[in-house]
Amino acid sequence: MWAFAAKALLAGVIIAAIAEVGRRLPAAGALIASLPLVSILGIIFLWHARPDAENMAVHAQSTFWFVLPSLPMFLLMPVLLRHGYGFWIALAAGCALTVVLYLLMVQFGPRLGMRL
Repeated sequence: MWAFAAKALLAGVIIAAIAEVGRRLPAAGALIASLPLVSILGIIFLWHARPDAENMAVHAQSTFWFVLPSLPMFLLMPVLLRHGYGFWIALAAGCALTVVLYLLMVQFGPRLGMRL
């Protein structure tokens, strides 16, 4: 239980740091947010829990493939915001697009030889 709480606290600190830096310096906050810090921590925690090279290889490869459908959200949101849509609408549309693209990835990825 303590290990879970420590992991959650660490993730929360990262998110809070991104928000604070981003408030003052938006580009720097975006740079920090774009770093795969949470993925790296997840990989470390997963390795600690189950040090299996094949399991780790599948995890890392799947992470790569699942990052791709999340990227268009970061293009759609600024377009919507710059065209006068509110923040919550732009965020919801970006999240909805991501969900649709994830579903497509899960449906068609394995058919294209992606190991998810």
